[in-house]
Amino acid sequence: MQHTVSNLLLSTPLPALRKGTRLTQEQAGSSVGLLPKTISALENNSHTVSIISLLKLVSALDMELTLQLKSGEQQGAW
Repeated sequence: MQHTVSNLLLSTPLPALRKGTRLTQEQAGSSVGLLPKTISALENNSHTVSIISLLKLVSALDMELTLQLKSGEQQGAW
């Protein structure tokens, strides 16, 4: 079974978080082996980026990604 997460929910805060660390797209990408165009795609709601790229960007921003159940959903509902 496949589960999707709205790209909008993930991409909305990314540019502000990156800029808050004073990193350019190039700097953020080079610190974790991503091209600036991949950082741009993540920040601009692209449907072509991988979860691995997202995790690398989160790492470059010295952050972590947390998954949790939606309110009202029971565990194992996936």
